[in-house]
Amino acid sequence: MEVQARRRGRRTYYYLTQSYRERGQVRKIEWYLGRKLPKDLAEKKSQWRLDFLVRQWASALDQVGRSHQKNWAKTPASVREKELETFAVRFTYDTNRIEGSSLTFHETASLLMDGVTPSHRPMSDVRESLAHRQVFLGALHSDTQLDLETILRWHRELFSETKPRLAGQVRSYRVGISGSQFEPPLPIELDLLLDEFFRWYRAVEKTLHPVILAALVHYRLVSIHPFGDGNGRVTRLAMNFVLHRKRFPMFDIPYVGRSSYYSSLERSHSARDEGIFVRWFVKRYLKENTRRVSDRVRPTRGGA
Repeated sequence: MEVQARRRGRRTYYYLTQSYRERGQVRKIEWYLGRKLPKDLAEKKSQWRLDFLVRQWASALDQVGRSHQKNWAKTPASVREKELETFAVRFTYDTNRIEGSSLTFHETASLLMDGVTPSHRPMSDVRESLAHRQVFLGALHSDTQLDLETILRWHRELFSETKPRLAGQVRSYRVGISGSQFEPPLPIELDLLLDEFFRWYRAVEKTLHPVILAALVHYRLVSIHPFGDGNGRVTRLAMNFVLHRKRFPMFDIPYVGRSSYYSSLERSHSARDEGIFVRWFVKRYLKENTRRVSDRVRPTRGGA
C-alpha cells in the first residue's frame, strides 16, 4: 500500500492505493483519506489490508467452508471421531515438534493411538504429547468460550506435569524469543493487552470472516506472549478452536514448514503489519484445503 497526494487546484487530497494482480492483469483499489493525512494512518492501513484480503479471498474460503460443512453433516458420528483423532495426532506432533519435542511422528502416533511409550525419549515430551491430545479434543467437545479463563486452563492442563511453576500463570517477568528480534511486551503490560485482546475478540467474533479471525487470534495472542513458555502451543490451540467452532476445516502448521511460518511472524512483527501473517495463513490454508473441494477453487494469483 502507498499514500498518493493529488492536487486539484490549490487543494491536496490524499488516497491510499493498493495494486494487485488478477487474471494476469494489474488492478488497483484505493481509499480516500481526506485533505489531511489521518493520525491513525497505520491503523487504517492495517484495517484496509484486512478488508482487501477478505474481498480477495472470501469466495474461495467460503467454498472450502461450505464443502466441509456439507461433508461433515453426512459423515457418521463414529467416522467424525476417528477423523478428529487422526488430526489430533498430526496436530500434536507438529505443534510440539515446532517447540522442540524430540518425538517422531511415528512415536507420537504409537503413543496417542496405541499407548506405546517410546523408549529413550524425555518423559516431559511424552507427557506433553498426551496432555496436548487431551486438551485439544476436550476443547473441541466443550461449550466453553474463548476467554482468559479458557486459555489459562488450557495452559495449566498442558504443563501441570512438566512445568508446574509456570502452568496456568500469566508471566511476571520478561522473556525473549530465540532467533527473533521481536521483543514481547513487558509483564506490566500483559493484563491490559489480554483484556484488550478478548474485548476485540468478542466484538468481531460474529462479523469477521472465520479464517481471517483464526489467523488474527493466532497473531495477536502470540504477539502478547502471555506465558513464560508454551505460547505457540496455546495460540495454535486457540486458532483451531475458532476454526472448529465456526465449522471450518482446522489447520495444522507442519514442522517441516516452520521456516516460512516463523518468517511470516517475524516480518509481521518487524513491519508492525499483521496483514503479512494473515496473507501467509490464508494462502497456506487454501492450498491445504482447496484440493479437497474441487479443482475450480483457486486463490487469486499474485496475492495482496
